[in-house]
Amino acid sequence: MNNRLLWTPTPEWVAQTHLTHYLQWLEQKSGYGIPADYQQAWEWSTIHPADFWASLVDYFDLPWTYSKAMQGEMPHTRWFEGAMLNYAEAIFRRADDRFPAILFQAEHLPVQETSWAELRGQVAALRAHLQSLGVQPGDRVVGYLPNIPQATVALLAALSLGAVWSCCSPDFGASSVLERFAQIEPKVLIAVNAYPYGGKRFDRRDDVRNLQANLPSLLNTVLIPYLEEFTLDLPKAIPGPN
Repeated sequence: MNNRLLWTPTPEWVAQTHLTHYLQWLEQKSGYGIPADYQQAWEWSTIHPADFWASLVDYFDLPWTYSKAMQGEMPHTRWFEGAMLNYAEAIFRRADDRFPAILFQAEHLPVQETSWAELRGQVAALRAHLQSLGVQPGDRVVGYLPNIPQATVALLAALSLGAVWSCCSPDFGASSVLERFAQIEPKVLIAVNAYPYGGKRFDRRDDVRNLQANLPSLLNTVLIPYLEEFTLDLPKAIPGPN
């Protein structure tokens, strides 16, 4: 058996990791004073889990308030009771215009870069559109989408309104997707007309029609023309961003 070490990070690599920065912060932070040593920090986290989880909230500067990090013993612990956090707000709070927000490549497209400014603008536009469709906090917005930048935009736009988001890949059959979506009674469906895989094009317009016909709670559909050769000819469908 060969026990040769295959790879180890350089000191420069280690120095720039979040874990190293967290341990240094933990040592310097008033009220914690834990040595910047992994083993000692790990032992502290297991003995004082409430302090450990509270320290992560402080370290990542999450935009929320709460009464206690944890109350009660596992498995009946109540975590961060009273806390409210908007995921989209937290994401954009960390935006750094020195770097792209999204790097994406599909098999039929070159690498695409989305800046934070572009992402913010697209999310704001879709958010306004969802508001015009009557989406309110607690409403359900669902996606029938591949892993594309538009899916990230849809997720953030829905969550920014306090809506519940659920998404299924379009390689799922319509019956499987319907079983999932019917349980949460969505108000808006965001879907692609088709998607590519392995050099082939897969038309999903019939599946979208099936979802529209069998989700009585559905009021509107936003259709993303992901593959332009498939026309947008669905009832109650509003073209989405390309």
